[in-house]
Amino acid sequence: MSQTSHAPLAGVRVIESSMLGPAAITTHLADLGADVIKVESPSGDYVREMTWPIINGISLLHFHINRGKKSITLDLRTEEGVEIYKDLVRDADIVIEAMRPGSLARRGLGYEDLKEVNPKIVFCSISGYGMTGPYQNLPSHGIAFDTWAGIINPAYDEDGFCFIPEHASIGMHSGPMMGAMGVLAGVIRARETGEGCMMEIGQSDAAAYMDWYRSESWMAYERPEDEVTGNKADDYVRRAPGTAGMKEGVRYQMYESSDGHVLFMASEQAFWKNFCEAMGRMEMFEKWPGSKFADHARNNREMQIELRDIFKSKSSEEWIELGNEKNFPIAPVNTPKTIAEDPQFRDRFPLYPHEKHGAEMLPFPLKIAEEELPAPSMAPTVGEHNDQVLGEVLGYDDQKIAAFKKAGALG
Repeated sequence: MSQTSHAPLAGVRVIESSMLGPAAITTHLADLGADVIKVESPSGDYVREMTWPIINGISLLHFHINRGKKSITLDLRTEEGVEIYKDLVRDADIVIEAMRPGSLARRGLGYEDLKEVNPKIVFCSISGYGMTGPYQNLPSHGIAFDTWAGIINPAYDEDGFCFIPEHASIGMHSGPMMGAMGVLAGVIRARETGEGCMMEIGQSDAAAYMDWYRSESWMAYERPEDEVTGNKADDYVRRAPGTAGMKEGVRYQMYESSDGHVLFMASEQAFWKNFCEAMGRMEMFEKWPGSKFADHARNNREMQIELRDIFKSKSSEEWIELGNEKNFPIAPVNTPKTIAEDPQFRDRFPLYPHEKHGAEMLPFPLKIAEEELPAPSMAPTVGEHNDQVLGEVLGYDDQKIAAFKKAGALG
């Protein structure tokens, strides 16, 4: 593949006012080639000091979510700072308010103010709980969105103290991604109609939306049992929603290999037959043929004992190779620590090196045929691009830049 000279979002300009994790909404846009200008207060976004690990004094969170962006400092308490912000918006496509809703409006830079400067501007506010509802002003961090959405169950240690269990964060990632998709839709419409729009997304909403299968299943189960049942393979008996219904599975289950674990997924009869043939154990298929689709052989302990012994006979790598060869579904069971060694991961994610990006990081996962997305620049220091943005983007001459600096517009 050759590196494309014209990235998919080349020519799209984004003005971002953000604090902490919600800034990830523009990371996706920057990765796809948009020109993202991060407007910071003179003291900067303290994301650089948040969470762990800290790499040479800077957080991994900052290195990842602010990569590929330019940083300019503006003191929006000054008239001059507000003037520069409006000049930035004049030829931009998108403004992102990734902080408490209304923060920009209080500085005279809300959507109603900015559409007078640029009628085509797409303005998006991304926050914890959105712009409405009783929690709209409630301070929050990323885990709150997942506990609110019912995704994380409380755990208890050996002394009886409640703690946050290990989990994959949902809201802090899905909210920015859905927001990015929304603003691009807004830009397409704005370029066709000449009219921008105001939109907003709550990261808590996005977490709930990502877990729609479980919540909608519970809603469905509120209806009579003669209307809402389980699968045919389960004799129509209802299972617990989502992955809670996987516990009793046998043909769809995790098993210990000789050196780790694998996930076996022969819920279709055809795949189950392929597995039994590959093992030379067709008597298992004849004894337990199961249903054609969605059959997990729930609670079949006799089968589970047989499979437990079978899977211990080979390494995880051998099982993956055999599933590939004999056509039955099986998957590695990796951890966040071990996944980087997985051959599929290595093939799909050529990591950005820490020498150029501050930390080893995963690239944007989209693949474009016969093209390679340009690698983003390292996440900026506070105000790193002040002169570049004022001079090259806004076209200010040296005298004007000096005047704004003297007035304290940049802090």
